[in-house]
Amino acid sequence: MAVKLRLVRMGKKKQPTYRVVAADSRSPRDGRFLEILGTYAPRGISKAEPDAVVHIDNEKALKWLGQGAQPTERVERLLKASGAWDEFSASKQK
Repeated sequence: MAVKLRLVRMGKKKQPTYRVVAADSRSPRDGRFLEILGTYAPRGISKAEPDAVVHIDNEKALKWLGQGAQPTERVERLLKASGAWDEFSASKQK
């Protein structure tokens, strides 16, 4: 089973929020997933806080990356923003 780290769309119409999940690569975008790794709100939480918000559990992300899960391009950028990708790259080079 090939596992991908990818986004699942949530939220209201025109106000998306996403979950970062580990899922089987054959399952549909909003279908079944194995574990939730975090959340991503590209439009911010509210009008008072319009900046993008990223919350990722780095321990879970590192566990899945260590087991061979492949992140999508967007999730890889989010992992770089949270610092998990740097930790994974450093542990991989040792």
